[in-house]
Order: sequence, then C-alpha cells, then structure tokens
Amino acid sequence: MRSDDKINLTNNVDWITIGFYVLFVLLGWLNIYAVVYDPEAVTTIFDFSINSGKQLMWIGGAFIIIISILVIDYKFYSAFSYVFYVVSMLVLLLTIFMGTEVNGSKSWLDLGFVRVQPAEFAKFTTALALARMLGSIHSNIDHLETLAKALMLLAIPCALILLQNETGGMLVFSAFVLVLYREGLPGTLLLIGVFVTLLFVLTLAIGVKPIIIGLAVLFSIIILYFIINRLRMTRKQLTNRILVFLFIFGMSCAFVFGVHKIFFEILQEHQRNRIMVLFDTQLDIRDKGYHLHQSKIAIGSGDFFGKGFLEGTQTKFDFVPEQSTDFIFCTIGEEHGWFGSTILIALYVLFMMRLVFLAERQKDRFSRIYGYSVASIILFHFMVNIGMTIGLFPVIGIPLPFFSYGGSSLWSFTILLFVFLKLDSHRGQVLAGH
Repeated sequence: MRSDDKINLTNNVDWITIGFYVLFVLLGWLNIYAVVYDPEAVTTIFDFSINSGKQLMWIGGAFIIIISILVIDYKFYSAFSYVFYVVSMLVLLLTIFMGTEVNGSKSWLDLGFVRVQPAEFAKFTTALALARMLGSIHSNIDHLETLAKALMLLAIPCALILLQNETGGMLVFSAFVLVLYREGLPGTLLLIGVFVTLLFVLTLAIGVKPIIIGLAVLFSIIILYFIINRLRMTRKQLTNRILVFLFIFGMSCAFVFGVHKIFFEILQEHQRNRIMVLFDTQLDIRDKGYHLHQSKIAIGSGDFFGKGFLEGTQTKFDFVPEQSTDFIFCTIGEEHGWFGSTILIALYVLFMMRLVFLAERQKDRFSRIYGYSVASIILFHFMVNIGMTIGLFPVIGIPLPFFSYGGSSLWSFTILLFVFLKLDSHRGQVLAGH
C-alpha cells in the first residue's frame, strides 16, 4: 500500500457515513437477537447456533471486506467494472440452472460452506458498469443510442433475476431510473412512468372497464379544451394535438388490457395474492394476507414508546414470518414504538442525504454516477421494505439495508457502500477517460 493510500484511509474517508454504517449494523444485530430471544433458553447474543450469532460472523466478514476495499487502488473499480458485470451475469445465469430453491425462488447458490444470493451482488456490479458507461466523456444520455445501451445494461440482470422467480430482486433495478434522471434523462419520461404506474394500480384496484371509461372521459375533456381554445393555434396544430391525445388514449387502453392479461394469466397465484392484499387488507388473513396482517398487529401493539427491548410478545412467539429478514422493522415498531421507528427512519433519511451530498461533490463522473446508484438502491430498499410491513407496498421480500439478517444482504450492501467511500476518498482526482 502506497503512502498516499495510508493518508486516504485515515483522513479522506468519510467517517460520518462510516458512523451511520456501524450504527445500522449494530442496531440490526441487536434487533435480530430480539427476534430469536427466548427467556427460557440459555442462549446469548453471541451464540452461533442462533441468528444473532450467525449474523456476528457475517459482520466480522464484512469488516474484512471493508479493509480489503479500502486497501485496493481506487482505479481498480473503474478499470474492471465491465469484467465484474459480465462475471456477475454469468453467475446469475448459472443460478437459474444450478440454484437452490427457497420459498419458491431459485435464486440461491449453495457453495457447501455458505449459501449466497447472486442477485444481491448484481446490484453492485450493475452500478459499476452503468457508471463506467455513462461516465465516459463521449457519453450523453440525451442520445438515443446511449439511453438504449444503458437500458439494455439494466435489462439483462432484470431478465435473469426474473427467470429465478425473484420478483423483488428484479424490481430493485428500477431504482437506477433516478440515476438516469440525474444524468439528464428527460423529466417527461419520468412523468410517463408515473402515469403508467398509476394506470397499473388503478386497473388492479377497480377493474378494466371503469378505467377505460375514466380514460375516455379524461381525454374527451382534454380534446374539448383544445377545440374551445383553437383560436390560439392553427388548424394543423389543433389536429396534431388531437391526434397525439388519441394515440395516447389508444396506447393507454392497450396497456390496461395488457395489465389484466399479465396479472391473471402470467403471474403466479402467490405473486397475485401479494399484490391484491394491498387492495383488500382482509384477503384471507390466515393465508394470503397473513404476513401483512401480523406485521400490522406487531407494529401497532408498540404504541408510542414500545414494549421495551426483548419484551415484544408478537416477536417472541413468532407471529410474524421472516421477521429477522424481510420484516425486521416489525421488531422496531413493537419493542420501540412510534418513537423508535421515527428515529430509525430519520437516521436513514439523514444517511441517504449524506450519500447524495457525497455524490454531488465528486469531480469525476464515474464516482458521481456510482454514488447516485448507491443512494438510489438504498432508498428503494428502505422505502419498499418499511412500506411493505405497513401495507403501502406488496410483500416482495427485500431486506432493510445493513439491518436485516443475512450474509448476502450485509456483504453486498457493504461492498456497494465502501467502494463509493473509497472513490470519495479520491474525490479531487479524475479517472482517465471520464
């Protein structure tokens, strides 16, 4: 390690962000123990036979990873970004054929001594590759060719993860849209995305026919408005506007019918049930809506200040499935109440604001784009994980960053974050070709 690397490790690394990381990891570890705690069993938080002890081993491994990342030359991550991406895609492809099925998803690779989920690490490699592509001095997101290449780069891991029946992991890649927007993606495309999402939700919530009628009324009003105000435009302009809105109406109707077909003919029953629980909270609460129902009970039972650490009855008696992983926020809600939940959410918000600040201060485009990728991925996980525990999002099974139990999750987020911190420690320098 060169002398300048030593200086970077001690002075230039952002200790505030590291402080957030350590805090989240420790709080997560304590809450994982709260989930598995049994007052009648003679076990401690360090017992390797329970999840808290296993998580401690993952934490130890994470700190070895951190040291390794900070020691390696920062140029290494840019130089080998495409190599990482290709290897990651090959591993995802291998997982489709050789993966171990868990909860209906064939997304795990059993290596004998450890079981890993390649989709978690694909987020990191995709972030590197996207930063390398868009960070080039010849890259411009306004050009259709550049945008097409970026979308293709994102579509490949999405397709491979979807083939593993891992819908939640695939949806995480939608977070990269925020990165594209920061780099110049027109806001109009984002509005189209919001409109499409709204149509999707409304179609599932109230059905196809009411949506078609509503669209017809909406577009009729818009066209009537242009006709009334036609004196402000030429006949050709008026005709063009009307044709555009008629085209949008036709595409919207086609999309609505497509959503209905995909939802009822392509999605599997358990995937449909997870979505429909959002629109009918009483949908078979002993089966399809059980996770969400028990989650709400656990969080609601915490009241304002909670029942106290290790005092959660819903947690203690295993009422909430997957509580150490996907539903770890329930433990916070029950044992620390509204007050503790609010503090945790505030900490995550401050953490993500810090990441955006770090991304914006980069002189190098590669580092900035990668930093925004990190912030966007963590934001998506944070919003969806907490949202699905209180019924705002479907139960798609994604972890709370640094908090949920699991080695693949902790290690992938650790790599994602600390590669950015390594790049940030050299923020005054610009990589060649960027």
